[in-house]
Amino acid sequence: MDMSTITLEAVPSADAIAAVDWDACANPGAKSARAEHHGEASSPAAAEDSRSDSAPAYNPFISHAFFAALEQSGSASARTGWGPRHLVARRDGEVVGLVPCYLKSHSQGEYVFDHSWAEAFERAGGRYYPKLQAAVPFTPATGPRLLVRPGFDEQRVRDALAGGLIALCDQIGASSLHVTFALEQEWRDLAARGFLQRTDQQFHWHNEGYASFEDFLGTLASRHRKAIRRERRDALADGITIHALTGSAITEDAWDAFFEFYMETGSRKWGRPYLNRAFYAQIARSMPDDIVLIMARRDGSWIAGAINFLGSDTLFGRHWGAIEHHPFLHFEVCYYQAIEFAIAHGLKRVEAGAQGEHKIARGYLPQTTYSAHYIANPSLRRAVRDYLARERAYVTEAARELTDAGPFRKIETPS
Repeated sequence: MDMSTITLEAVPSADAIAAVDWDACANPGAKSARAEHHGEASSPAAAEDSRSDSAPAYNPFISHAFFAALEQSGSASARTGWGPRHLVARRDGEVVGLVPCYLKSHSQGEYVFDHSWAEAFERAGGRYYPKLQAAVPFTPATGPRLLVRPGFDEQRVRDALAGGLIALCDQIGASSLHVTFALEQEWRDLAARGFLQRTDQQFHWHNEGYASFEDFLGTLASRHRKAIRRERRDALADGITIHALTGSAITEDAWDAFFEFYMETGSRKWGRPYLNRAFYAQIARSMPDDIVLIMARRDGSWIAGAINFLGSDTLFGRHWGAIEHHPFLHFEVCYYQAIEFAIAHGLKRVEAGAQGEHKIARGYLPQTTYSAHYIANPSLRRAVRDYLARERAYVTEAARELTDAGPFRKIETPS
């Protein structure tokens, strides 16, 4: 039995942890996974054959490069209400696990909404902020949150990290701790430690081994198939061309244009966009092959674009923006081009971000997301627990109804 002691420490930045140690916990086997997703698959079958079912999926959002860009750019910092408190587990001095975690002074940029909890607690005389958030800032994408380096007693390290999160919450006097967009197994494990369970839904597209976009369309009911063909035709009616850029093909001109789109659209949606130009400049240097920029061009100028991040089996859609507005261009750039890219590269799914029931008609179906919540105050905890029980039932029923209303052809079974 391994009797070595696991020690825990909260550090004030991602840079306090060596990138090699961070990534050994976050994306073990990333070198082979990245190599696989950089190449274009010749067919869906070839793509499946090239992947090992046991190989861990590469997730760009939990990489050291992504967190370093968020923090070094000032996008996620104490000044913006995201004070890093990353929990690190060490055994004999070696990093064996970590949880990316932030001390929050507000509830912005999380996509799992607890504003009503904060308001209720503060009306009752409590202090909801600061709170702890185990998450990827501004990124509603599912991924592991308790990151463990392979080769150690992984359950022991996870248990130490889960207990350490609660201890950190209590030590700094935070009202609560929120682990958002976690894996389902993490959600279950945290529930066993007394965390409250919450669910929500997003809309993801799943690749069923399609050979082409037309092959995918063939699985849809006739009216949906015709509607999508019309939308794609109308989106490009004004001489618009679409360009999928990645790696060195993303020029500084394209980055400048995309950031203008992001600022224009983000200012209308959020008032103040979360990310700055320095963040995009840094990821362009540190993780260029993990980025797919879908850009629309008209009369020699960029007019719209969407940024996606590339995992070993998933394309993650993030932000969209435009300075010209054309019918259905948003659907083409964000959804249909993402599907085409996923099919061409043998990816298993497209995650199109938060919210948006309009995605259902375009082949994106409900997918449950999971978060776990530790509430220190017993009265608030009881109120939130009762609310979440009702909310989970609603999410389950809504997902069933939305799936039944999906665009795919119904297969009649013999009576």
